Amino acid sequence: MEMVEDAAAASGWPGSSRRSHLLQFLLHASNRLDLRPIVKYSVLSFFDGRFLPALPRKMGFCGARSGRAVRSWLIEPLRDSNLELFALVAVWIASKIHEMRPLSVKSLKALSDRIIADQHFTCRDFADAELVFMEVVDYNVGCSNIAFIYLEELLIQFREISKLGDLLSMDVCMEILDVLYETEDTSWLFDFPCPLAASTLVTAYVMSVPKQTWEFPILPWVRFTTSYAEEEIMKIVMTILMHVLKPDEIKEKNKREFSI
Repeated sequence: MEMVEDAAAASGWPGSSRRSHLLQFLLHASNRLDLRPIVKYSVLSFFDGRFLPALPRKMGFCGARSGRAVRSWLIEPLRDSNLELFALVAVWIASKIHEMRPLSVKSLKALSDRIIADQHFTCRDFADAELVFMEVVDYNVGCSNIAFIYLEELLIQFREISKLGDLLSMDVCMEILDVLYETEDTSWLFDFPCPLAASTLVTAYVMSVPKQTWEFPILPWVRFTTSYAEEEIMKIVMTILMHVLKPDEIKEKNKREFSI
């Protein structure tokens, strides 16, 4: 009976409110540490895309076929403060991958002392948590298949062939990505990083470029560049707009001719 309850609990893991809290914590920490975008989005991919989904399986909640269970006081019991520690460990791992001078464990411990309310962790705890984190994600910390990387490449290409690219801000694109990460209904989009990147670029184009200057065939160009169908990109664009814009703004945009 206990295993059934554990499996049921794992199926809804980590829960909407807990996931939202952890992502807000992670975005806050990223701002406090002034992380470069590639580090920030690698962190989100490691923590939200890999660690959280794998954790119930690695804790043994999914039966014998889930492989060797990970055992540690950091996940037994699994407190919110421990999950916040794992979020900072994801920052530590990403900084070691992308930065010539990675963040020191002392700087992360100092930050954790300020923003983790329920418990103070030692530098040794960070080292232990890093090992647990790597075991949970099966040492999968590759960074090539991340939406931000595709988005950055698409924006560079767009600016090379059209002056309208200067009207597109990477900050706007990143704000869109952040909203999608924080919204549980759209988090699945990050499982498809390339079409998400293309759709984010189109969304930023719609939001940032004045309609009277919509002279560039953005959808055909995206289709040619990424090989994704225009219809597929537009479905994702409309999903993004539904969550990024307010209802009144969506109605106003629906009145326009969407000839992009």
